[in-house]
Amino acid sequence: MCGIAGFCDVQKNYLSQRQRWDSVIEEMCQILRHRGGDQEGGYLREHTGLSHSRLSIRDVEGGIQPMVRRREEHEYAIVYNGELYNTEELKGLLPGCTYSTATDTEVLLCGYMEYGPDFFVQLNGIYAAAIWDGALNRLVLVRDRAGVKPLFYALRDGELVFGSEPKALFQHPAVRPEADLESFREIFGIGPARTSGCGVFKGVRELEPGQFAIYDREGFRTAFYWRLQAAPHQEDYGETVARTAFLVRDAVERQMVSDVPVCSFLSGGVDSSIVTALASGFLGERGGRLNTFSFDFTGNAQYFQSNAFQPEQDRKYVEIMLSVHPELKHTFLECGEERLAQLLDEAVEAKDLPGMADVDASLLYFCRLVKEHNKVALTGECADEIFGGYPWFYRKELTEGEGFPWSRNMETRNMLLGEDVRRELNLEHYALERYRESVQQTPCLPDEPEAVRRRRETAWLNLRWFMQTLLDRMDRASMYSGLEARVPFADHRIIEYLYNVPWEMKYREGEEKALLRDACGPLLPPELLHRKKSPYPKTYSPVYQELVTRRFLALLEDPNAPIRPLIDRERAKQFAAAPAELGKPWFGQLMAGPQLLAYLIQVNLWMERFHLSV
Repeated sequence: MCGIAGFCDVQKNYLSQRQRWDSVIEEMCQILRHRGGDQEGGYLREHTGLSHSRLSIRDVEGGIQPMVRRREEHEYAIVYNGELYNTEELKGLLPGCTYSTATDTEVLLCGYMEYGPDFFVQLNGIYAAAIWDGALNRLVLVRDRAGVKPLFYALRDGELVFGSEPKALFQHPAVRPEADLESFREIFGIGPARTSGCGVFKGVRELEPGQFAIYDREGFRTAFYWRLQAAPHQEDYGETVARTAFLVRDAVERQMVSDVPVCSFLSGGVDSSIVTALASGFLGERGGRLNTFSFDFTGNAQYFQSNAFQPEQDRKYVEIMLSVHPELKHTFLECGEERLAQLLDEAVEAKDLPGMADVDASLLYFCRLVKEHNKVALTGECADEIFGGYPWFYRKELTEGEGFPWSRNMETRNMLLGEDVRRELNLEHYALERYRESVQQTPCLPDEPEAVRRRRETAWLNLRWFMQTLLDRMDRASMYSGLEARVPFADHRIIEYLYNVPWEMKYREGEEKALLRDACGPLLPPELLHRKKSPYPKTYSPVYQELVTRRFLALLEDPNAPIRPLIDRERAKQFAAAPAELGKPWFGQLMAGPQLLAYLIQVNLWMERFHLSV
């Protein structure tokens, strides 16, 4: 993977101040160096500047970017972050092209030169790219269908500025970090999720999944080259199982493509174990062995508390997997409480926003350790959103009513805010409006029964909201250490197919993700195949709670803390005295009392880092 950034103004001549704009390109490149760092490059022409920091995965020696090609008197240039998994098939659509590299980057550029944005619909992969089209004097941006790779942008006085992360935009002299009411409504009412397309910072947007943009003399405009579609499901259960098995197997095999070794995250859950079993088999056919990694917290077995969201720990299932796949080269990774608390700061730096508190911080730490061994990792992310694995897909008390099912507890979001702040932000209204807007966009068939429509709405919300939150977390945590995390379950063919599979095929005999288990059953031992869903681990240690509580209380006493005007200090102190009593999570399955304190610490860090005021 890589970091991309740049700017474009078709009314401006950047070459008239070449030294200045070369410097901006260099600063953009340096701020995203963590996403790559193997090679760096810039491209400056009259109307555009492009920056690239490369993590070399394909054609290590020849794939330098920005990549430039000429046709007649016109020049085309691309900066690209991602991987295409159907490169050879794409070459078949371009019989007249000759290639000077073995990269997918060059294939994407040639495809655009031949077909324009119509070529994007042919892509299978994870990608964000910017293409300068010298023939039509325009800049084109594009983002993958599932939204795995990020791409932010801002328009300032007719100038387009873009980057893989918001921090890259702020290296441009016209873009500075600012927050407005919507920013704080997103942070407190929606966060750590984000409304699709919203960059949280004032005036910063993100290209949506499946979207491309064109910027030229006519201005800036966006369009979707792909949208999820509702369609009748015609296959019986046996055919559906077979089709699902093929799609999963094919996605994993395609995502093994790399000129550097690939590893996998092996949590002991069904999803990561399926990916690992398939990847190990494919690698074994070539005479290789797969590195695998699992994550936990130091001493967590001592403090673990079983609950409805996290019924049991993962390690014994990792060990079961290793016993039936002795060819795996496995490493158990652990993180201590003090390190975890310290990493809350770095997690904000990585994401440019508050995130999932210790979940983000721990993933950041583990990815750093994995990068010491491998550059590319396969993950089991997205299976729960696509196959219906979360409790809000099937538990009645979570499936009924309005509002995001992973974030129903709006009282918790409000309770530590000052009265005037609560009234001004009106978080309940804001979150409910975003929910209703999203539900209205749900792809449905005409005259579907209410129960079927409701299932579609739940699936749609998970794909557009919860999955995007986890993909954002994974990209920022992994790329902060230059680790490329691939997501086989987010293959758009799987998303398209499963969206239209009836719920009764996904959830059978009281078992969530039954279709996935049946499709991939031969790969796993029965005791692992049929274990209950258990999310990414969190620490249950009282030491971590003590550390974040102490830090939060110190923040409340700091007159210079930017978050202080937003907080009701007395109520906050009362809550900090016993955060574990919060009980139910206020976001997802893991974020309860200690995570609320950690989130507010991150909000304060965010405001400090970007000099944001209320």
